[in-house]
Amino acid sequence: MTTNDTHGITPQTAAVHAGEAPFVAHHSLTVPIVQTSAYTFANTDALIAYQEDRMFWDVPERVEYGRYGNPTLYAAQAKLAALEDADDALLVSSGMAAITTTLLILLSQGDHFIITEDCYRRTRIFCHSFLARYGIACTTVKPGDYASMEAAIRPHTKLIFSESPTNPLLRCLDYPRLVQIARDHGLKTVIDGTFGTPYNIRPLDYGVDLVIHSVTKYLAGHNDLLAGCVVGSFDTIAPLRQAQGVMGAVVDPHTAFLILRGLKTFGPRMAQHNANGMAVAQFLEDHPKVRRVWYPGLASHPDHALALDSMRGYGGVVSFEVESDGAGASRFIDALRIPQIAPSLGGVESLVEQPYIISYYDMAPEDRLALGIRDELVRLALGVEDTGDLIADLAQALDKV
Repeated sequence: MTTNDTHGITPQTAAVHAGEAPFVAHHSLTVPIVQTSAYTFANTDALIAYQEDRMFWDVPERVEYGRYGNPTLYAAQAKLAALEDADDALLVSSGMAAITTTLLILLSQGDHFIITEDCYRRTRIFCHSFLARYGIACTTVKPGDYASMEAAIRPHTKLIFSESPTNPLLRCLDYPRLVQIARDHGLKTVIDGTFGTPYNIRPLDYGVDLVIHSVTKYLAGHNDLLAGCVVGSFDTIAPLRQAQGVMGAVVDPHTAFLILRGLKTFGPRMAQHNANGMAVAQFLEDHPKVRRVWYPGLASHPDHALALDSMRGYGGVVSFEVESDGAGASRFIDALRIPQIAPSLGGVESLVEQPYIISYYDMAPEDRLALGIRDELVRLALGVEDTGDLIADLAQALDKV
């Protein structure tokens, strides 16, 4: 099954089969790890034929050097593209590398773009601090304020960048409205869909131009690698792939193999993440020691209607404020027996954090509050453990608040 014949199948089936058949060697069921950095040529004529071929094709039949591609990598990219029902996908060395590479290639000196203020903090730092050094301007707008988004468009605006759901408050986009604004003004749309995953929502189906994922999270799913990807049409991915060979943010063959292996269980894992997320969110919302829960599957979430209309499930991340202060939230976290304290999500193991400590510790309290990051806010990234075990653990830990 190749990316050419996966249109119309579910993400669960694509995660198991897509992208692999053309690369199977020695009758192996799984795609082999092609562990080499250089590729040989039989003679000069073969090398010239390769150079002629690569002038006409973005991905030639064979490879010259590991920075430009690898058979194991190609299989992983094809599978990721199939999950989004897209033409093409580009794997890079991390989720942040996917964001920085995309923005560096799509934007030039004198350009302007728009970002929502609830995007991942490191993304916002790159947009406002790093890109500003190269004469690229960025305007931040509040999530859900589409009038301000449209009002922020300038003559040199090139794109709109956002996330959905966001980290850590899980705000969701109105995709039809976002895409309509962009089309009315000739702008590209780039979405970080890490929290959404192609299992729960596919932004390209709404007309978004490029979707970015931190493959480290739900897609690979085992907390054992770093990678990112950009997914879209052949035309939008081609300049990014050409730049990758120069910028060097590549994925090694073993990492590509681990991504392929992790994706085999993507469907069942996401089903359990979704189930755990919904059950835990409902439990927490009913608990007297929890002040507020942020989860799109709950009617109390500000974007519940949007999520209900567009998402298959709501993921495994649940953010909530304990009915206490930062110290009370810390006591709760330290009393947990199953989730471990760590700054990631989307893996089979449950992880937990206080965002103000792990991501915003160097920010002034008033600036954190302006973003909704209170000291007592907890982000719980649920794994695939038994739902009852997780709820029992949360219950005993909340007794310590």
